[in-house]
Amino acid sequence: MTDSTDDLSALRIEREPMRAESRGWVKWLVLIVLVGGAGAAGWVWWTRERPVEVEVATVTERAAGTQASVLNASGYVTARRRATVSSKVTGKVIEVNVEEGMAVREGQVLARLDDSTLRAAIGLARAQLEAARQTLPEVEVRLAEARTNLRRREQLMKEGLTTPSDLDQAQAEVNSLVARIGSVREQIKVAESQVVLQQTAIDDMVIRAPFSGVALSKDAQPGEMVSPVSAGGGFTRTGISTIVDMRSLEIEVDVNESYINRVTPDQPVSAVLDAYPDWQIPARVIAVVPTADRQKATVLVRIGFNALDPRILPDMGVKVTFLRAKEADAAATVVAQPMTLVPASAVKSENNASHVFVVRDQTVERRAIKTGGTDGDRLEVTAGLKGGDRVVVSPPPTLAAGVPIVIK
Repeated sequence: MTDSTDDLSALRIEREPMRAESRGWVKWLVLIVLVGGAGAAGWVWWTRERPVEVEVATVTERAAGTQASVLNASGYVTARRRATVSSKVTGKVIEVNVEEGMAVREGQVLARLDDSTLRAAIGLARAQLEAARQTLPEVEVRLAEARTNLRRREQLMKEGLTTPSDLDQAQAEVNSLVARIGSVREQIKVAESQVVLQQTAIDDMVIRAPFSGVALSKDAQPGEMVSPVSAGGGFTRTGISTIVDMRSLEIEVDVNESYINRVTPDQPVSAVLDAYPDWQIPARVIAVVPTADRQKATVLVRIGFNALDPRILPDMGVKVTFLRAKEADAAATVVAQPMTLVPASAVKSENNASHVFVVRDQTVERRAIKTGGTDGDRLEVTAGLKGGDRVVVSPPPTLAAGVPIVIK
C-alpha cells in the first residue's frame, strides 16, 4: 500500500525564491501609499474651517425715561474754596485749637502765636502816647499866658510905654507856642498810630478761619515755628490747618479735545462715585474752561452737583456721563420708551445698511439692524436686536455667517 505522506508531498508546487527586485518594488509602493495618505490628511486639516476668536458683548436696554448719554469721562471731586491757613508773620505756636474733621466757622480762632515781645512793645507805645498827651496841656497853658502878655504889650504900645521890639518879642512867643502845640498834637497822632500798629501785630498772632468749613488737616503743634514763606531746614511750618468749604464741592474732569464739542454749559450730567457705584448723582455742567492742555490734549470741564450730600468728599474719584438734553432729542418719544443699545464697535455699515454678527451657539449669524442716535460709545437700535442678545465686538474681516467662533 502506498504511503499517503509521500503522495501529498508529490502534490506540493515548488516556487522559486522572490527576487530582490520584486521586494524593492513592493516597498516603494507601500511608501508612496503612506506618503499620499499623509498628504491628503494634511490637506484636509489645513483647509478645514477653523474657529475665529472673537470678543462678545451683550446688548442692553436703556430704561424708559432715561436720557441718552453723549460722552463718558472720569475725574475727581474738588473744593472750589480750599485754603491752607497760615500766619502773616513768623512766630512760635503756643496754642492750636483745631483737629482733623472739625467743623469751623468763619472767624474762629484756630491757633495763637507767642506775642510776649509785641505786648511789651505796645506797652512802650502806649506810654509814649500818654507822655505826648500830657505835654499838650502844659503848652496850652503857656500859650494862654503868652497871649495875655501880648495883649498887655499892645496896650502899653498904644500908651507909648513900651518899644516895638518888646511887642514883637511877645508876638513871637505866641507864634512859637502855637507851633509847639501843633507839633505836640502830631506827636500824639504818631503815638496813637504806633499803638494801633502794635495792636495789629498782636492781632496777627491770632490765626482765624477765613471761612466756614471743615478742617482736613492739622499741620502744626504747640512749640513749632510757623512762617508765611517756606524756610530752609524743614523745621518751620508754613501752615496751621487746611480748611475746605464743603458747600463749594464740584467735579473736575478732563475731556479729550476731540469730543469737547459734545459738552455745553448747563448740560445734564449723571455722576457716580467710585466709593458708591450704585448711587446716581444728578449734576450739571458749570463751565468749560476755555483752554486746552497741549501735553494731554484735553479740556477741563467743571461740573456742579444739583444737591450736596455728606457722603461726597473732596478728592474722591468719580465717573460722569454727559447726558443728551430732552429738548435736544430729535424724537422726544424715544425718551419715553425703552431703547436697545449696542456697542458702536459691533456695528458694520455697507451700502448705507448696518448689520451685526449675533452669536448662535458656536457660530455667528449676520443680522441687519436699524440704528438711531448715539448714547456715549453705544448706538441706539430701533429694529433687529433685543436686550440680552450677544454680538461680536470689532468683528474681524474674515468673519462671516455660519463661521465657527471661539469667544475670548
